[in-house]
Amino acid sequence: MQLPVQSQSTMYAEPWEADAGPADLVEIARAADRAGFAYVAACDHVAIPRRLAEAMSTVWYDPVATLAHLAAVTTRVRLLSHVAVVGLRHPLVTAKQYATLDHLSGGRLVLGVGAGHVREEFEALGADFERRGTVLDETIDALRAALGPDEFPSHHGKTYDFEGLGQRPRPAQARVPVWVGGSSPAAVRRAALRGDGWLPQGDPRDRLPAQIERIRRLRAEAGVEEPFTVGAITEPLYVGPPSWNVGRRTLTGSPQALAESLRAYPAMGVDQIQVRFRCRSRSELIDQITAFGAEVAPHL
Repeated sequence: MQLPVQSQSTMYAEPWEADAGPADLVEIARAADRAGFAYVAACDHVAIPRRLAEAMSTVWYDPVATLAHLAAVTTRVRLLSHVAVVGLRHPLVTAKQYATLDHLSGGRLVLGVGAGHVREEFEALGADFERRGTVLDETIDALRAALGPDEFPSHHGKTYDFEGLGQRPRPAQARVPVWVGGSSPAAVRRAALRGDGWLPQGDPRDRLPAQIERIRRLRAEAGVEEPFTVGAITEPLYVGPPSWNVGRRTLTGSPQALAESLRAYPAMGVDQIQVRFRCRSRSELIDQITAFGAEVAPHL
């Protein structure tokens, strides 16, 4: 699941999150850890322009700091950046941050990356907004080198060029998984050819089979045979009968009924689902996480 509180876009934040803080994040991450969730995720934005602030808000915790903090209070749940806008930073800076996170967490990092969409953010940081897709392609290659086993990684590209520069600690994992976010044709192609996984952005169920088929076709044509993880973001969920208006798109009902609906995702080729719960408070969210882990997950 993507964590609440750490990003508060009006598209998904619940009203109670406005007054929440670090203690709430810790308890929610611990609940996900106990409930057997695969990962908790944090978003990435450096700065939001005034024209977008009302819709997006300006609450965007730094993902590295947030995930490192939560690594210290959890034991097994993985830590996903969903997604890091890695084109805003030199890949050696990104590698230093996330290699340290993987080292400190005992190898629990999943590096989710994306192109970004806020022009002013790129301009303020001196990054190329128009070329962000091309830069991201090369950045993924550079990060493969910089997050690999070599203490002195090397990469020679059009935008970045480095060698003979040592970085320790190295990641705890032999290969840090890189999942590519986005649902545009370019993002899907990038995920298929450069990623270890795909994180769709807002694709409804009926669009996923065609996207998954395209990924499979692109990988087959390119002769890519490494393991690949297909993700999906589910509809909002509420375990049990709600006593309040949870919205018409929210899936509700018994654990068995929810599981039956969610089994449609693996049937179409999805390997992991990112779930989200409607809730009015931290305690209600933790109750939902706990119920899902204990009562729904065993039926998946």
